[in-house]
Amino acid sequence: MAQFTGQATRIRGASRTDSGTHAKGQMVDFLTATQHSLERFAPALNHHLPDDINVIEAYRVGHQFNSRRCALSRTYQYSILNRPAPSPLRRQTHFWIRESLDAGKMAEAAQLLVGTHDFRALAVGHPQDRSAVREVLRWEVTRSEENIVIECEATGFLKQQIRKANGILTEIGRGKYPVHKVTDALAGSPSGTPLLPAHGLCLISVKYSSSAEFESSRN
Repeated sequence: MAQFTGQATRIRGASRTDSGTHAKGQMVDFLTATQHSLERFAPALNHHLPDDINVIEAYRVGHQFNSRRCALSRTYQYSILNRPAPSPLRRQTHFWIRESLDAGKMAEAAQLLVGTHDFRALAVGHPQDRSAVREVLRWEVTRSEENIVIECEATGFLKQQIRKANGILTEIGRGKYPVHKVTDALAGSPSGTPLLPAHGLCLISVKYSSSAEFESSRN
């Protein structure tokens, strides 16, 4: 940012993801006094950013906008390659599981995560003085041939919450746990729950109110 604007700038992200997680729909905001036009931001920032980060679009927003606090929900996807052999092409975006998974059982169990729950048992190191209650709007499991996608949307997520919860779902899919293991884990008995690797997780989108004002660089 400083290479483009000439100013030291602090950015705020809409969602703080686990290390190693991907993002297709991350949103960040920052203050700047630069005189550069809005249209120049995306191409100029991409010129200076590493190849694994790309700015899609820039917006001008009001001073009250906060990408994290103004967000209504975040949607994440966890991608699993479920077949006997791994894929060299998907090794950085999919978690490979050799054993056949019962996606129907996983989907049934995922519905137990929907609603308002205290997820502290699934959040490693969450501060005791901070609430671990989050509202989950949906948690869905779908299979398309050899690909299983677990998609969840919530007002917010805790550190490692998704990877822990999906670890329970995969064990249910393997037949190692009954469906009610989800309820047991939320009640504080997450023992034996695997933490799925971060590379299968991706932030898909962040939702804001229709009343939020975004002046797009494409206009």
